[in-house]
Amino acid sequence: MIPVLSLEEFAQDRAGFAATLGRTCRDTGFFLLKGHGVPTSLIDDVFAKGKAFFDQPDADKNALAIAKIGNNRGYAALGTERLDETSALSDRKEAFNIGLDLSPEDPRIQRGEPFRGVNAWPDVDGFRETLLDYFDAVWALGVTLHRPLALDLGLPEHWFAPHLDAPMATLRLLSYPGDTAEATQTGAGAHTDYGSLTLLMTDGVPGLQVRTKAGDWIDVPHVDGAFVVNIGDCLMRWSNDTYVSTPHRVLPPPRARMSIAFFLDPNPDAMIEALPGTGAARYGPVTAAEYLAERLNATYGPKNRKLH
Repeated sequence: MIPVLSLEEFAQDRAGFAATLGRTCRDTGFFLLKGHGVPTSLIDDVFAKGKAFFDQPDADKNALAIAKIGNNRGYAALGTERLDETSALSDRKEAFNIGLDLSPEDPRIQRGEPFRGVNAWPDVDGFRETLLDYFDAVWALGVTLHRPLALDLGLPEHWFAPHLDAPMATLRLLSYPGDTAEATQTGAGAHTDYGSLTLLMTDGVPGLQVRTKAGDWIDVPHVDGAFVVNIGDCLMRWSNDTYVSTPHRVLPPPRARMSIAFFLDPNPDAMIEALPGTGAARYGPVTAAEYLAERLNATYGPKNRKLH
């Protein structure tokens, strides 16, 4: 069962919401979030801009390939990713990524800071403005969600904020074809997410499943306007396995499916080590950039390792 929470409850009962959220993050690591404040009109506009991009000719999309752009920005064509590292099958999906929007003259780019780069923009009217507005909205939402998480973990409410003020966040548009020509492939193979939190908005077409602790796969329900939120591996490690990063997958959808994923990774230099009060450390310290590089290289494979 995937619980449905409302962020509006945090303002009414901070301790109660933090406790409920904490239990969820220890149990399934997945929940649906209402009352988040991201405008429906903005969400709809991102879906429209995404469809306009994915409808472009392959040559136009491939000109913006991640392997050319670098820094985990740009386009991923059908068959170029394999999220299930134990499978020989590639994912049947297209994707387009942007990150924190920086100019080529930004000092972080000039000094080669990991995962800092310039976004690539397709020739779609209003695409850049819409995606950046959405990026900012879900980034703010992700930072806000870390406040009750901090309280649940016995930390000051704003403990995570300095580690998320210049994040390696990725906004990813995803398109899954609705045909069944490749019946042996999956939309997205079984995997866990890499970062701290993921905020996913779907178009209502089914396909997303979560694996329970018993090993069963269950469908994630659709609630209009609600984000699907889950804990990523980075926060699981940061919390010293207090929270769980749960495997999930996308089955081949019955018809064309789109989703909008926001992966909130911490700042590159954030030290990921056992948080205070979580007991003896189960993992050694590592920077967020080092951890993300390791995970992305495994997904894209040697030929596409232009990631930082």
